[in-house]
Amino acid sequence: MSLYSRRRGLTLLSAFAVAPFSPVLHAQAWPARPIRIVVAYPPGGVSDSVARALAERLAGALGVVVVVDNRAGASGSIGMDAVAKAAPDGHTLGFAAISPLTLNPHLGRSPFDPAKDVVPVASVMYSPVLLLGTPASDSRDFGALLAAARARPGAVRWATSGPASLGHIMLEQIKGAAGVEITHVPYKGGGQQLTDALSGQFEVLSTNAGPAVMQHIKVGKLRVLAVGAPARLDALPQVPTLAELGFAAANLTSLFGVFAPAGVPQPVLERLNAEINQALRTPELRSRLTASDNVPTGGSAAEFARLIALESANNARVIRAAGIKVE
Repeated sequence: MSLYSRRRGLTLLSAFAVAPFSPVLHAQAWPARPIRIVVAYPPGGVSDSVARALAERLAGALGVVVVVDNRAGASGSIGMDAVAKAAPDGHTLGFAAISPLTLNPHLGRSPFDPAKDVVPVASVMYSPVLLLGTPASDSRDFGALLAAARARPGAVRWATSGPASLGHIMLEQIKGAAGVEITHVPYKGGGQQLTDALSGQFEVLSTNAGPAVMQHIKVGKLRVLAVGAPARLDALPQVPTLAELGFAAANLTSLFGVFAPAGVPQPVLERLNAEINQALRTPELRSRLTASDNVPTGGSAAEFARLIALESANNARVIRAAGIKVE
């Protein structure tokens, strides 16, 4: 054998030796082991339930075990930080609202860089935000609420899940656009907030739709004044969106989706996006979402990224203008 032939043979052997580690072949071999979905919230809630249903569908489609790992805390940042620091091989994903990417970084409380460390895979659902009148308020609609706020500046109290929460951002948008003074009442979490709403400790509550809240609405203990959503809800067709009422910038929802560490091979991301979209078309998952008054979304990763960027820019502007800070 000539020296050229031996060298050529060694070159080919070397290429085959390193080929299994190339991104393309690695993507073709994916998934090679169980997939972990880090859910940025505690077990038992709507987001956890949806993530587990999605995990079941992905397990069947991909032929591997898909486990759910709840990493709650810091408004979703703990779970998303775990995703950001995971190996970018497609075996660790995250499920969260977009607020850890669009709110927390503007408040200096994000342990990762949302622009560099994680990538959107697919949106899954949006959770509408309901603006509710409590027994402390006589307002029958949103216009009457604003009229009460103008008549007695600061007397109307609006409860949210905390400073710089989505509800707080909505409140600041409405205050600025309507030229009214409304007192912000921040809570930590939703349990005590709902209890105090039912006993009339404040006039307005902003909260995500859910079975418990909807039950209180049905029996008349809480009144829906407006909803933050792209369109009116099937469950509340008579209630206008904030956009319809002239507050388009405040017409926000809690958008949830699947994320991955930056650097996951593109073929893996595309397969995941396709499988998630397919899962969202199944009657089982759609009924799971609509039963909890959430709305399935889906779509491309690029569109999901665009929505995240828009909300992040909007939040940054509102936080600066209102001087919102978190101690």
